[in-house]
Amino acid sequence: MPDRSPTTSEEPGSQPPISARSAVSIASAVRAGTVRAVDVTTDALDRIERLDRALSAFAEVWDERALECAREVDARIDAGEHLPLAGVPIGVKGRHGLRTAGPLLAAGCVPVGATSVPGPGTPWQTWGAGRYGRTVNPWRRDRTPGGSSAGSAAAVGAGLVPLATGNDGAGSVRIPAAWCGVVGLKVTNGRFPTTDPTGLMAPGVLTRRVADAAAYWGVMAGDTRPRTPEPAIPPEPAAPTALWSPDLGFASPDPEVVAVAHAATVRLAEAGVVRLVDTEHPFRLADTEHPLRLEDPAPAWLALRSPDADPSPMATVHIRAVNDRRLAALFDRTRLLLTPTAPTPPHGHEGPGDRYSTALTWAFNLSGHPAISIPAGFGPDGCPVGLHLVAAHGREAPLLAVAEAAEGVLGPWTATCTRI
Repeated sequence: MPDRSPTTSEEPGSQPPISARSAVSIASAVRAGTVRAVDVTTDALDRIERLDRALSAFAEVWDERALECAREVDARIDAGEHLPLAGVPIGVKGRHGLRTAGPLLAAGCVPVGATSVPGPGTPWQTWGAGRYGRTVNPWRRDRTPGGSSAGSAAAVGAGLVPLATGNDGAGSVRIPAAWCGVVGLKVTNGRFPTTDPTGLMAPGVLTRRVADAAAYWGVMAGDTRPRTPEPAIPPEPAAPTALWSPDLGFASPDPEVVAVAHAATVRLAEAGVVRLVDTEHPFRLADTEHPLRLEDPAPAWLALRSPDADPSPMATVHIRAVNDRRLAALFDRTRLLLTPTAPTPPHGHEGPGDRYSTALTWAFNLSGHPAISIPAGFGPDGCPVGLHLVAAHGREAPLLAVAEAAEGVLGPWTATCTRI
């Protein structure tokens, strides 16, 4: 029988500690002087010390460095400096994650540690190697959290930190977000510098609330106006159009996963958050009779990352060209594309089987479109299922606005995993 026992524990009915609240709420309190960044950081470090042995979400914890950083944040606030993410404790993906966290630190974030990523020789990228062994899913310890941003997703899902960085080359932010029941944003490829010569990798973030992902995006994009705690953005009078696709025309997702994601999509349409395109009459694109049929991106993606892969350069060019043309036609006619985030529930630690968990995400690393995974509900196994929203290039702000409105319909999601 699978182990369904709680990964960590809190007193029944207890309020979440300040470090487990939303990033926007923490920053607002620190800016207002009602709490000090040092106190938030101390609380986060204590929570990690108590709970991470069960999760192994962190590869390293930087106690002294984090407290020194928090003292600097308090001094900057005392000097009258505006910090949009003042005192927010964050995890950074991997031991070298600080290299890309500069804008977040400038905005007042306090890095408390490096989150786990898959170790050397790992044959798949779906769980991390943390301080205490393999990283586990906070909903079921016998399941993987997804990856490769494994520790970031587990730490956020467990309420150890409200925000953790990631990067996404095939779904490495969105898949663990879906499987750990949190929000995962991948930005438009090429929007920020990357060391990935293939261009497939894009920065991203994992949070429990969409407003926190929006605050991250504002800082990274250079909009440092403060976000204050507020209700979810109401739907626009004319809801953005959206196309639902269970499989992008080529994947074979589990029916149970499709059912949960589709039910969430229907709820959003009924609430006026989106206006679904009528798929009874196919949403015809120039070269296909199907609502949306992409070429399977696997051969092209693998060829770009593995020079010895079979597909020829021309085959890779063909796949990308066809999909780019079809997606351009799609986003000329509708604002959003909705799919399940992953084709399966989180698998066990023995491995993913014969299907790529990236089947529904890596097409948008090839095409470069921004995308976000938000919690859609739970599958029969008790694990979260994600709803995947994709928008046109450079449309992160409206994508986040729709996701925040969706949170008001499907959520608000709990501050921490309900099994904790």
